Amino acid sequence: MTETKKKGQKKQSIAAQDSIQRGREIVVDACHTLSSLGYLAGIGGNVALRIGDRMAVTPSAADYFSMEPEDICILDLHSLEILSGQRSPSVESGLHAAFFQSRPDIAASVHTHQPLASAMALLDQFVPLLYKEEIDALGDRVPVVGYGPSGTGMLVKAFRKSVRSSFNGYLLRNHGVICGAPTMKEAIRNVRILEKAAALYLESAIKENAGAGRTVLAEVLDSLKPYQNAKVE
Repeated sequence: MTETKKKGQKKQSIAAQDSIQRGREIVVDACHTLSSLGYLAGIGGNVALRIGDRMAVTPSAADYFSMEPEDICILDLHSLEILSGQRSPSVESGLHAAFFQSRPDIAASVHTHQPLASAMALLDQFVPLLYKEEIDALGDRVPVVGYGPSGTGMLVKAFRKSVRSSFNGYLLRNHGVICGAPTMKEAIRNVRILEKAAALYLESAIKENAGAGRTVLAEVLDSLKPYQNAKVE
């Protein structure tokens, strides 16, 4: 091997390492942001980022507020073999990999347990999207994926069957939410837009079924206002 070729390979190796480190940092920053929003509760939820034919994913059973870049696992995108990292990867790694494999245009995948959209998942009710901002980000609705236990091939299979190029967000029945986008910033924006849309839908549904006491109804509607009025950047 020539000296020039060796130098070229060394540069490529350094560039790849830098890309992986930056990917880890992006995932950690996303976890901190989503935790501050209340979308990752405790150790629930997970985040992944495509890095070429690899994937950076959050570890299993980790506290998101205290997470550091070295905690992030690097997996082969197709085999899910652990390539780097000292911790066990999220049990939902297969879910994120299925998203990336089915949607080459997506590089960031966020699975949350955000309160209102997750309530819609428990109701098995898709979220209709009415406004241009919502439709541009997520499609004309956020469909419900058939139930599969968390961390199982059954859930991955159900999700893979549901993925469409026209939908960037999905409700996982009896579980939570998963949204994707070309960048992590856009993926976080998508889950925020979805939460706001879920708040609007639930407010409308509550008003249509106002058989409960008016005081209770007023309290419920007031609790939705922070989500409806949230500014999404």
